Amino acid sequence: MPEDTTFSPVERQLIVFDFDWSLADQDSDRWVFEVLAPKLRKKMKELKKEFQWTDLVAQSLKELRELGGTRQQIEDALRIMPFHPAMVRGTSALKSRGKTTFFCLSNANIIFITTILKSKGLENLFDEIVTNPAEWDPSGLLKLRRRIDRAGPQHECKVGCSPNMCKGDELEAFLKRHQPEFDRIIYVGDGSNDFCPVLRLRKQDVVFCRRYRGLYDLIRPYEEEGRLHCRVQYWTGAWEVEALLDQL
Repeated sequence: MPEDTTFSPVERQLIVFDFDWSLADQDSDRWVFEVLAPKLRKKMKELKKEFQWTDLVAQSLKELRELGGTRQQIEDALRIMPFHPAMVRGTSALKSRGKTTFFCLSNANIIFITTILKSKGLENLFDEIVTNPAEWDPSGLLKLRRRIDRAGPQHECKVGCSPNMCKGDELEAFLKRHQPEFDRIIYVGDGSNDFCPVLRLRKQDVVFCRRYRGLYDLIRPYEEEGRLHCRVQYWTGAWEVEALLDQL
């Protein structure tokens, strides 16, 4: 049976985008090192299981600076990161129609995200961005840290969110900040860390799940067993997301 790609009209909706491999067509953390320092990228791959990912990226950025990597080089690498024109078109068109609030919820960092968005003319797309904080210091080092400080209280997620952020908690906090309730929530995601917020969606909500990545593997059994409250729309390429966004 073909998927139903029609959506009932609503007055007030929220669209939540993960960033890497969801809005963008690459992983920004990995991309920067693949472009500028492949040996560091290889080291990150080898150390991934030993270190929390945000901490590992922060340390790798320090090492990149020590090797002579500059702010300009990092920004240039981000500007050429794959980002499908269909996603630019689809999100821009939806934004222009009004009635939709845009929320970015990402385990990347604020500098990577805003640099890429600006390069695509999307700097005003999101009403709010929740991600890991980062800032440039005078030497040109990009100083990155976890959204949830490792020295403070930690989240209590049991679904499997990374220590730096529970995306389910962050979605619920956003919804509390933006009352009244949205008539519909659309969640666009691909990774295993998107599973927690998806489990908190309601029957009138929809997840746009990218095929063949971590979220897909987690969602499929839940959907088949009827344990998922929300509706699921699967996609592989950004052109398919554009077609879905055009229906909202």
